[in-house]
Amino acid sequence: MTILLTGGSGFLGSHVAERLSKTGRKVRALVRKTSDTKFLKSLENVELAEGAVDDRASVLEATDDSIEAVIHVAGLVKARNADEFSRVNTGGTKNLLEAAEKVKGLKRFVLVSSLAAAGPSDKDGNPVSLEGEPRPVTHYGRSKLAAERAALDKKSRIPVTILRPPAIYGPRDREILAFFKALNARVLPYMGSTRNKLSMIYGGDCAEAIVRAVDADVPSGSTYFIDDGYVYTFDDLVKQAEAALSKRAWLRVPIPKPVIRSAAVLSELYGRARNRPMMLTRDKCNELFDQWVCDGSAARKALSWEPNVPFSEGARMTVEWYRTAGWL
Repeated sequence: MTILLTGGSGFLGSHVAERLSKTGRKVRALVRKTSDTKFLKSLENVELAEGAVDDRASVLEATDDSIEAVIHVAGLVKARNADEFSRVNTGGTKNLLEAAEKVKGLKRFVLVSSLAAAGPSDKDGNPVSLEGEPRPVTHYGRSKLAAERAALDKKSRIPVTILRPPAIYGPRDREILAFFKALNARVLPYMGSTRNKLSMIYGGDCAEAIVRAVDADVPSGSTYFIDDGYVYTFDDLVKQAEAALSKRAWLRVPIPKPVIRSAAVLSELYGRARNRPMMLTRDKCNELFDQWVCDGSAARKALSWEPNVPFSEGARMTVEWYRTAGWL
């Protein structure tokens, strides 16, 4: 039997594909024609199916009764507008759910969501509650929450598990690369308080939790946060990243909110001129100064899973990989 994987050519999805390949499980990776599939092609037991989650026809074509489970990792973390987030993150999930519903004997549909779907912590940085009313603060978070709700609407017909990771980092990740590059240059621009709290998870640990969710015998509709078991401040991350780099940022520059928002406007204008999605937008500013903490203890018990890599160790392994790959 085969596992249908979306997002396999991306950072987290590549780690999921790697985990599945190493255990001998067959993977059918749904990838765009323009995706970089070099890493996927290096793995055993992985076949490629050309398509995209927002292309309903290609999703249906990639899904047949040989599919044992669906792991849905694909999604946009930056987009040109709210509609694009909705079309891919929400609409793409609905396409997969429709296809999965036609598979006889589907074992599990694992939806990788985000802490952003739940929203930020309170002013004291307490872990976000699974029982609380979600309050996403960005278009991205709202699109992921809508995807979750679409999955829960199908939970009586498809065995669904939803995972909400916080910030994910590790080898092959380009999003946190800028942070390490800045420290490597001994310059640290930062926003908000350096005492703000946040949760993290190493890419390999996150991938292992996702794979475990395929086989975990939990009620359909179960939703879990997954983290590495620690709560960090931004100061903690900086110190541990500096230790991994064996360098210290001598110039530390706090950037006021008005400056960040002005930069976001310029970033949006550049994105429109180039027709490109930009990470820094006025919408993104809604989450930059918040605290983001979750508690993954329920997932550790339900999935029989334990994270192995705290940020101190993960930062070291990430730096080593960046240097070997020539990214740093």
